[in-house]
Amino acid sequence: SNRTQRMLGRASLVLRAAATAQLRRATPAVTVTVTVTAAVRAVSRIGAQKSTMAVPRVEKSEAEWKAALSPKEYAILREKDTERAGTGEYDKFYPKDGHFACKACGNPLYSAEAKFKSGCGWPAFDKCYKGHVKVETDESYGMRRVEILCAACDGHLGHVFEGEHFTDTNERHCVNSLSVKYVPGVKPEGVVEAKVV
Repeated sequence: SNRTQRMLGRASLVLRAAATAQLRRATPAVTVTVTVTAAVRAVSRIGAQKSTMAVPRVEKSEAEWKAALSPKEYAILREKDTERAGTGEYDKFYPKDGHFACKACGNPLYSAEAKFKSGCGWPAFDKCYKGHVKVETDESYGMRRVEILCAACDGHLGHVFEGEHFTDTNERHCVNSLSVKYVPGVKPEGVVEAKVV
């Protein structure tokens, strides 16, 4: 982000000024160069982490997840199971407002407006809150698919498919009902919607 870039720029200037001051005190140039370079790299890593971390991480042990979730929720969210088509609570549920959050940690994932009727047997969304959903390659069952996960807790949501032309985004997030919970009301503050792939 622009704020991160400004922060990194200021940090680099401060470090270079400190290096110049040390040189004037006859500190060996090699030592100063190495120190400044390492410090700039450290600040850059911190800035990069801040710019890519859109949501706070939620970390729990597997025992804690088991205690917090029902057996079926745990199987899907933590062990990447799938509920049977047409059986989910939200498959044919189309609210006019509100949003859908991760069942495990409460991270907002999808707006009600993003949900659409695909006929696939699972809740379908054509976009997500930017930075709140992440993707990984899933090569299970002899297939190559794109898995979608909660960016906060790594909970398994389902898979995303492209090229079906259901909506303008050309993405279908095929989500397990047990992976999410509906939250009525206005959308969360500070979020924007975007494609995930």
